[in-house]
Amino acid sequence: MTARTRLSQAAVEERRQAVLQYVAEHGETRIDDLARNFDVSLMTMHRDLDDLAGRHLLRKQRGRAVAFPALTMETATRFRENSALAAKNALCAAVADRIRPGSTLLMDDSTTLFPLLPALARLDQLHVVTNSVGLAQRLGSAPGVSVTLLGGHYRGDFNSCTGPTVTRALSQLRADLALMSATAVLEGRLFHPLNDYAEVKLAMLASAEQSLLLADHSKFGKTATYAYGTVADYHTVITDTSVPDAELAAMRDLGVDVETVEPEEPSQ
Repeated sequence: MTARTRLSQAAVEERRQAVLQYVAEHGETRIDDLARNFDVSLMTMHRDLDDLAGRHLLRKQRGRAVAFPALTMETATRFRENSALAAKNALCAAVADRIRPGSTLLMDDSTTLFPLLPALARLDQLHVVTNSVGLAQRLGSAPGVSVTLLGGHYRGDFNSCTGPTVTRALSQLRADLALMSATAVLEGRLFHPLNDYAEVKLAMLASAEQSLLLADHSKFGKTATYAYGTVADYHTVITDTSVPDAELAAMRDLGVDVETVEPEEPSQ
């Protein structure tokens, strides 16, 4: 019997994100069932769950893994940052060369945009305006980038600001490009579970000459509490090749340009 090939850290993280998604979908799951489902040893599954619990992504109880409430998982930064990472990397790579030095860029608090930050940090005379504290922190030390953080009501779990102070500041700005993502997209309609964040997205759209929507396949075929427009409000939608054909067709029927990219498989 040959020993299993040791997985890369990226592959381990992808498995852990799949475990997190599985637990989220089932509410709670026995640990031994998880080990069988993911074809790993019980010890490996305990390590995976210890890591996820240590990041406050789920609760590990006696013999069980228990999910947090659905609303928290849909919105909180700690759940979103490492989900669908290969797709997010591909989406950001597809837009990196569209951002010009000297431009003003609006960016929302979507973790989808985080893989783009190294490319932005290499540009000169770039002005980034955002409501994301995490994004501002990551770009703040880039020598050629000026960052304006939109202050308002701070939501710690999302590490970003919302509210009328943010939207009022956006109404007084004019940007060259807005980059945003979405929590849920169904047949071209956009949804968010929190109205304050939907209002920020609408304000960014109104303040930008052009806008791009970056959304991976996991966002499609879903709704949330608040509807706030359609993909036709954007100049281009960039998504990955795993989006269902019906969702792609619905967006194109609205007259928006839709581009699809192929995520890279993680190395093992």
